Amino acid sequence: MRVKLALLATALLVLSAAVIGNVAAQPEDPNEKYIYTSGTGKVTTTPNQATVSLAVETENADVATAQQENARQMDAVIAALKAAGIPAEKIKTTGYTITPVTEDTTSATWMSSKVKFYRVTNTVRVTLDEVNRVGEIIDIAIANGANRVNHIEFTVSDDRQQELRSQALTAAVQQARGDADAVAAALGKTIIDVKEVNVGGSYIPVMYDAARSYYSGAAEKAMGVPTPIEVGEMDVTATVSVTYIIV
Repeated sequence: MRVKLALLATALLVLSAAVIGNVAAQPEDPNEKYIYTSGTGKVTTTPNQATVSLAVETENADVATAQQENARQMDAVIAALKAAGIPAEKIKTTGYTITPVTEDTTSATWMSSKVKFYRVTNTVRVTLDEVNRVGEIIDIAIANGANRVNHIEFTVSDDRQQELRSQALTAAVQQARGDADAVAAALGKTIIDVKEVNVGGSYIPVMYDAARSYYSGAAEKAMGVPTPIEVGEMDVTATVSVTYIIV
């Protein structure tokens, strides 16, 4: 009886292994033939959102004085931005540093060097839904105490980006199918189905040089001319790789 039970258990184990093996393996049909193609779609658009990184930098031999002066100037900058119609939630502090500047940091005895002054830097990021106001906002900030423009970045909003990506994906699929149709026709074959699709993509914002933005703006402001900022265009791209079944 024990021998029969052992043989039965072994048979069930083999049967179980065979079933599991069949489910996991799922071998491809050796008679199927494929065409592999890829496509890239690109949609060019004008950014509808901008971010400007502004800072107030103050220096003083007394750290408390440097802090107080910095706070006074930044308060004036933020108040002016709000008065210009920028909502409070669109203005965000992104950095605050206090840096001691010594007399000689290159000397071998730099650790014993005396502090000449303290540099306090307060940085805010302003998000604008009206990209044509970037130059105006920079001028307002500079006129009210900001003395650094770190960078300007033009982007598209999340909902607009998704809309454009969908358009780019459609164009990418059309390109991939067009290539596959051409190859299939040349081979005398017909596409009957899609076996696999892989989707990729990229999104590249437009960046502006910090020093050029700041110094150009300061010079223009001194002459009473608004700071010119060109928005330009940007590309939203998407890629697909498709495997087609042919006969």
